[in-house]
Amino acid sequence: MLLHDTAIVFGRYARQTLSSKFQILFGLLMPLLYLFFFGPLLTGLPLGSEGSSWQVLVPGLLLQLGLFGASFCGFGIIVEKTYGVVDRMRVTPVSRLALLLGRVLRDALLFAFQSVLLVLAALVMGLRAPLAGIVVGFLFVGVLSMSLASLSYALGMKANTPAEFGPVINALTMPAMLLSGLMLPMALAPGWLDVLSHFVPLRYLVDAVRAAYVGDFASTQMLYGTLAALALSAVSVTIGTRLFARSGA
Repeated sequence: MLLHDTAIVFGRYARQTLSSKFQILFGLLMPLLYLFFFGPLLTGLPLGSEGSSWQVLVPGLLLQLGLFGASFCGFGIIVEKTYGVVDRMRVTPVSRLALLLGRVLRDALLFAFQSVLLVLAALVMGLRAPLAGIVVGFLFVGVLSMSLASLSYALGMKANTPAEFGPVINALTMPAMLLSGLMLPMALAPGWLDVLSHFVPLRYLVDAVRAAYVGDFASTQMLYGTLAALALSAVSVTIGTRLFARSGA
């Protein structure tokens, strides 16, 4: 029953996404700008990390795509509440959990597709990385997207207007971006900032994907990143599911 309901909800939102080329490509805009205009500035600079500057920057851009894209998914459900879509769904027998999972799976696949396009552009710019490492990066983006999208939809159900939703998301995503080393490795940061960054789970995911991009699959960074990703997904999906269900979607 849950799988059937999830497939129905996923199909509905997947068709909406496929009908909007703008939605598919717009999320790539910011990472591509960083790739084209910021990436060349790092070429040849000592970044305190293994690999080329592209092997440092691209993993950060991939997770940036998941961070900002998934965190703002909740805006969509606020719009649906305004137009009565959520109210109409409440009177159907579809599982409340499926209403969340169907949306989250659509988002995860969308960001995975955008990640593929971003990596293809990075390869043109000069990225060289093992295929297995690139695939690992896609997996981390998928896990991060599902985790944050679950929380975002739950928050969207609680918020009444985008004006309430936006500041909360910005207050959470901006520190996460700055303290996780998305743009530059935290090895370049002063000691106190490096220590502070270890309290941000995203930092471990970034380090793990960078390790994968240089083929270092047996490193402590990969182990810590995997554990952090699994813990983040378990906590986020659990909290998101409970809040979403309590909101009566």
